[in-house]
Amino acid sequence: MCATKNKILNLLMASLVLLITGCVDDRDFDKLETFCNDEQYDTITIGELKAMFTGDTAQIQEDLIIEGYVTSSDQSGNFYNVLHIQDSRSNPTHGLQIELELRDSHLFFNVGQHIKVKLKGLYLGESNDLFKIGGVFTSFGNRSVGRLPKTVVFDHIFTSCKDNVGVEPTLVSLTNLSDNMLSTLVKLENVEFAENLIGEPFAISNEETTRTVMDCEDNEFGLLNSGYSTFHEQLIPAQSGTITGILTKKGNSFLLTVRNVEDINLMNDRCKDVIDEYSSNNVFISELADPNNNAGARFVELYHSSDNILSLKGWSLVRYTNANLTVSSSIDLSNYTIGAKSLLVISPNAEEFERVYGFTPDIIVGTNSPADSNGDDNIALVDPFGTIIDLYGVIGEDGSGTDHEFEDGRALRKPEINIANAQFNPQEWIIINDSGGSGTLNDPQIAPEDFTPGVR
Repeated sequence: MCATKNKILNLLMASLVLLITGCVDDRDFDKLETFCNDEQYDTITIGELKAMFTGDTAQIQEDLIIEGYVTSSDQSGNFYNVLHIQDSRSNPTHGLQIELELRDSHLFFNVGQHIKVKLKGLYLGESNDLFKIGGVFTSFGNRSVGRLPKTVVFDHIFTSCKDNVGVEPTLVSLTNLSDNMLSTLVKLENVEFAENLIGEPFAISNEETTRTVMDCEDNEFGLLNSGYSTFHEQLIPAQSGTITGILTKKGNSFLLTVRNVEDINLMNDRCKDVIDEYSSNNVFISELADPNNNAGARFVELYHSSDNILSLKGWSLVRYTNANLTVSSSIDLSNYTIGAKSLLVISPNAEEFERVYGFTPDIIVGTNSPADSNGDDNIALVDPFGTIIDLYGVIGEDGSGTDHEFEDGRALRKPEINIANAQFNPQEWIIINDSGGSGTLNDPQIAPEDFTPGVR
């Protein structure tokens, strides 16, 4: 009876083994066997290896070994055929990417695992400031680092027998990221996905997808997700919190790639909106110029009467040509600041302006812009919220023959005026033209002697 039971048990065990191996027949871990190794070697650092790079992908000929700690994982499918390692468990100084042809590499090299890499025969290269080692790939005579064939992976990469105590992410902010952090594990606090992405999937199916994430100061970076990852269909949350991942780069932009969805820990309220756009009635138009002798010497001058520096983010200068009721042209002032009790001179022809007046204008714009008026148009200064702060002329009224015509002349704000006016008041101006209508002065102005750009 006992013999019969043992036969049945053996048959069941054999069937179970066949079932398990049959289910994983196409997986790399069914074909490869690894062993830990604590043999002592003379090693170089990852930083020293990077210093060997001469600008071209080249094969390493020396018997050199580096050590590192695994930071990436392909368990969720967000990484594919790569390992990222860093030179210490915490506060690393350098990281490195290893290209290899090995699916389910997390079964052999899990996060935090201490590994050693025999470099002789491998290739060292660099792409997007990211250093890589691996096999070689050649295309049209150009050589780059390619995947290390799985048949030789364990001839070069082996694990130590030390207990895996994990790696600790480096706490960083978006403003202190550096190339030395590439391929290392970092953690960003107080970040959230862009509002327009809330409810969208982490990645489009079968596509590599970059999703915009920002901190509470509106600094942005990209979270790179694979459309083949196990979590790509999960929806982007609205909350803020922390994101941990491997730092990479594309062009001049840093990117973060998470190992799994648990690296995205967003449980807090969203950041409060950062107020970086301001209105002020201390900024106004101080001079408009249409020289009788040189249309290329036209300009607009702005003055700031406050004692503080003001960012012009969101501000614009607009022109209503002739009797138009809608804006004909606009100048975006967002990239500029205006100092305390300072001027900004805007020119549509920088070369001619400098030739005539002897200095370079502060802002250079194109022809037919608000700085290129022929004297019968209406000019407005608009704040970030769409409100007209200062207005020269009457919108909807052609300036010819009116009290706001400055054709072949100039309009100069009187020096006692220190506040903008959203309603045109000719009493605040000295207006000179070639007609003298409606109380203006008929005295065509000649550049440069009749104009004072940059002087209040």
